[in-house]
Amino acid sequence: MSATTRTQRPGEQDGREYFFLKRDDFRRWVADGKFLEWAEYAGNLYGTPALAVQCNLAAGLDVVLEIELKGAEQMLRICPDAVMIYIMPPSLEELERRLRGRKTDSEEAIRSRLIRAREEMAVVASKAQRGLPPLHYVIVNDRIKRAGGELAVIIKRIREEDEQTDSRRDTFRTLRRPGRGSGGA
Repeated sequence: MSATTRTQRPGEQDGREYFFLKRDDFRRWVADGKFLEWAEYAGNLYGTPALAVQCNLAAGLDVVLEIELKGAEQMLRICPDAVMIYIMPPSLEELERRLRGRKTDSEEAIRSRLIRAREEMAVVASKAQRGLPPLHYVIVNDRIKRAGGELAVIIKRIREEDEQTDSRRDTFRTLRRPGRGSGGA
């Protein structure tokens, strides 16, 4: 579960959808090294708390992070064996339709998300064409059932590779942050 400074939407609960933090508290978590990665997105701060990830990995569980490209690049520096899967909308027009259909974001937030999505999609296209990190897979979320099935196939393939080598899990269990010792909260 990520932490964020964005306002809770109706029906959301702190500690269920996100850890909802005030901006000062979020900055304190950053300074204290409590995040594996963090970034600003659409005017709000988002981050992945390190301790929860480490505990789940130590328990032998798979961990899937929903992060943007800057966060993915941070994760690859910390854990170069991480697998990056970019899930993208079929088009900017469809993304805009989905965002407006949710009726949870302001006009400014929608514009900001669309600008960021355009930038990310351009980076993804460029990196995918050249086979460069931080992307290992790209899934187009045109139909939820198809995209979900594709994600499940990728995760199954990764699990099978892990069973053969077991090296990726060992690397995650001993996450190290450059210059900071073990990465923990």
